[in-house]
Amino acid sequence: MKRVLGICLALAVVLFAISAQAGAAAKAAAKPQTITGEVVDMGCYMGHAAKGADHKDCAMKCIAGGMPMGLLTDKGMLYVLTMNHDNADPFNKAKEWAGEKVKVTGPVSVRNGMKSLQMDSAEAVVAEAAAK
Repeated sequence: MKRVLGICLALAVVLFAISAQAGAAAKAAAKPQTITGEVVDMGCYMGHAAKGADHKDCAMKCIAGGMPMGLLTDKGMLYVLTMNHDNADPFNKAKEWAGEKVKVTGPVSVRNGMKSLQMDSAEAVVAEAAAK
C-alpha cells in the first residue's frame, strides 16, 4: 500500500511540474510582438489575393460589413487581427487603414495552424515616415 501511495505521489509531482512548464510556455508565447504589414480584408485576400491601394475602397467596405481583418507581412505571413477587449481603439482605427502599411503590437496566438495578432496598439507606417 505504501508503494502505491509513493507512486501516486511521484506521479502527482511530475504532473505538477509538467503543468507549471506548460503555463510558463504559454506566458512566454503571450509576450507582445511588433509586426508590420498591410491591413487586408480576409475575404477578398483569401478569395482572390486582393490587396494594396487599388483594393482599398473594396476592403474598407468589406471590413465595415463585418469581414475579418488580417495583417499581411512583406514576407507573406498572414495574421488574423483580433481586438483587445480592454481597449478596442487600435482595432477600430485599423478599419480605416485597409490597404495601408501599419505597425501592430500585441501578443501572437496560434490555434490549429491559424495565426492571430491581438491589437494592443497600432500606428500607420506612412504617418510615422512623414513625421521624420
